[in-house]
Amino acid sequence: METIELKEIIHKELMIVNSTARNKTEVLTELGALLAEQQYINDTESFLADVYLREAEGETGIGEGIAIPHGKSKAVQETTVAIATLKHSIEWETLDEKEVEVVILFAVKDSDTNTTHILLLQKIAILLANQHFIEKLRKVKSVAELYQLITEA
Repeated sequence: METIELKEIIHKELMIVNSTARNKTEVLTELGALLAEQQYINDTESFLADVYLREAEGETGIGEGIAIPHGKSKAVQETTVAIATLKHSIEWETLDEKEVEVVILFAVKDSDTNTTHILLLQKIAILLANQHFIEKLRKVKSVAELYQLITEA
């Protein structure tokens, strides 16, 4: 079975610490712009439309203040993840009905939907199952700290 290392798909330039986004639309737009700026996607509008299509299918707020929206899209040039920690928690459709403080946006290339997407979700899910990791994630103060926490976990 194929394996995937988080260091291959987690990039410092796709991280925001203390985003001032006040709602789901703002944070997704901010992360989408970051993905486009760094050339991981070639069409922000198309990519975000695919993210919202997935959002309409069911909750991506997994609880504990974490949301994992994702878009499988032709607009994605390279499968990756964009992450924002939020200065203020925001409303999101979540399993525990609590607000979100961390958004981990998966950008998945159409051709990667079967293998890479599943492996990536699995790796992140394993991290997010660890309460100690979640507590640290919510307290990061810098991009360097966030990157280190995720890639060395």
